[in-house]
Amino acid sequence: MRLVTFNLLHGRSPDDGVVSAERLHDAVAGLDADVLALQEVDHDQPRSAYVDQTALAARALGAAHARYLPAVVGTPGVAWREATPEDAPGVGPTYGIGLVSRLPVDRWLRIPLGTSPLSLPLLVDARRPALIRDEPRLGLAAVLAPGAPVGTVVATHLSFAPGFNVAQLARLVRAVRDLPGPVVLLGDLNMPGPVPAAVLPRCWRSLAREATFPAVVPRIQFDHALVRDGADRPLPAVAAVETVLTPISDHRALVVDLRTG
Repeated sequence: MRLVTFNLLHGRSPDDGVVSAERLHDAVAGLDADVLALQEVDHDQPRSAYVDQTALAARALGAAHARYLPAVVGTPGVAWREATPEDAPGVGPTYGIGLVSRLPVDRWLRIPLGTSPLSLPLLVDARRPALIRDEPRLGLAAVLAPGAPVGTVVATHLSFAPGFNVAQLARLVRAVRDLPGPVVLLGDLNMPGPVPAAVLPRCWRSLAREATFPAVVPRIQFDHALVRDGADRPLPAVAAVETVLTPISDHRALVVDLRTG
């Protein structure tokens, strides 16, 4: 079973600034994920040719189960408002997270994680730092059908504000504590490699310690795969871990293969 988390940068290539649906499709298809967590995902955005990027990723993987969760309505960095549970995809341009699964999903759960009040200077398009207002953050849990090697998979993208992302992570693991295990958490946590496992309860552990950012010569791990074993069954052993450079995004995809056979 292959688990992947990938911050898409809404499909943009840092090399030429182009957002191409074809490049996105091919990049995702090459990952060959059984379960794929997506961050920085566009839906109906002019900048990405009005593509439903989560649906495109599902088609690329031949996956029948997918869910997109908007965090904001509008365009990040331009004009936006917080998305509400009533803001279904199609309300207009939105941006958020997604989860795609080749395995059947019994139910989905939206988990609000709050918004940092801070605006911080961040590099935009590899140019001068700009003061960026933080966005609302969410978790998206998929409870897989009985018989899957994993009970629940959770996708998220946490705040870039130090400390606030730790509080969001704590809120997220509390929200999923009663979901079927093993529970795997995949996402861009905006925390360096050892931090998430260090701040989580002891029942959580990291599945991968590989640098994922920046994509070409990665020096830091922002993208993580964490697990809480089930009460009556542990997660299958990890067979391999790798990071994959694709033609899109400023992050590498983090790939974790589980030994299930």
